Amino acid sequence: MAIGQRLREVGRQAKREVDVYRRVLSHPRTPRLARWCLGGAVAYLLNPFDLIPDFIPVLGQLDDLVIVPVLVITAHRLIPADVWAECRQSK
Repeated sequence: MAIGQRLREVGRQAKREVDVYRRVLSHPRTPRLARWCLGGAVAYLLNPFDLIPDFIPVLGQLDDLVIVPVLVITAHRLIPADVWAECRQSK
C-alpha cells in the first residue's frame, strides 16, 4: 500500500472515530463524569494555555501526551460497552 493511500485510510478512520465519540457524548446513557472527561480532554487540547508551557523542552509536550490520554481512557472506561457498540453501529 502506498504512503498516500495509507494516510487517506488513517484520515478516514480518524474521522469515523471522532463521529463515534460525538455520538457517545450525545447518548443519554453516557455518564456525566465521562462527558466531563472527554470535554476536558478536548478543552485542554484547544486551550492555548498549558499546565507546563510548551516552550520548555520535553516537559512542555509531555503534559499534553499524558493528560489528554488519561482523560480519554478514564471516560472510555466509564462508558458502558453496549453504549460504545450502539454508537459504533449507528450511522
